[in-house]
Amino acid sequence: MPRFGVVVFPGSNCDHDAYYSVGNVLGYDVNFLWHKDSDLKESDVIILPGGFSYGDYLRSGAIARFSPIMNSVIDFAGKGGIVIGICNGFQILLEAGLLPGIMFRNKSLQFVCKDVYLSIENRNTIFTNLINGQKSLKIPIAHGEGNYFCDADTLKMLQDNNQIVFRYSSSIGEVNKEFNPNGSTKNIAGIINKEGNILGMMPHPERVCNPVLNNTDGQIIFKSIASHLKN
Repeated sequence: MPRFGVVVFPGSNCDHDAYYSVGNVLGYDVNFLWHKDSDLKESDVIILPGGFSYGDYLRSGAIARFSPIMNSVIDFAGKGGIVIGICNGFQILLEAGLLPGIMFRNKSLQFVCKDVYLSIENRNTIFTNLINGQKSLKIPIAHGEGNYFCDADTLKMLQDNNQIVFRYSSSIGEVNKEFNPNGSTKNIAGIINKEGNILGMMPHPERVCNPVLNNTDGQIIFKSIASHLKN
């Protein structure tokens, strides 16, 4: 059984959501990891959760990137360890240089909290290998700085290496500006690194795992990770 570690920064507010979904709903082993510690508690997967680490007083994720636990996370990721950064966690991954690109404020300059649909651009990843017939996932967003940006060379690299995993889309997987909630380049909602062991995504899969919510689309991402680890 995979063991998940959920990092807790001051200002994290989705850490308990991630812990509950992975542990209570899906039944995997899970531990909280305090940001001042360096011990990853033999985790197979690290989750950097959503929230407002250090109050977003500089740039989102810019201070959390220097928390002691991140040295261990960076080392873990460099050795092929699986890391998923969700919302603020994605921002931290960008600040740490574990994924390319930056985040701007939403194009509307407003905080956006709503359900969105994601087209699955790459189904052959650690995080999407169990996604088969469905054309999109319905997963909520809740962010003020989700406007992903990268330069032309980086975008070409992401496209050439199939590193774009999710794009904002219609319910049938149609990708265009109409379905872009934040101005993100090419509707990008989630990317992986070249090696494929690190995923950053702005939408919150941990918020749609419990069947009582009548939406369990988030489960498939965590189940895909578990399936990969079994093989």
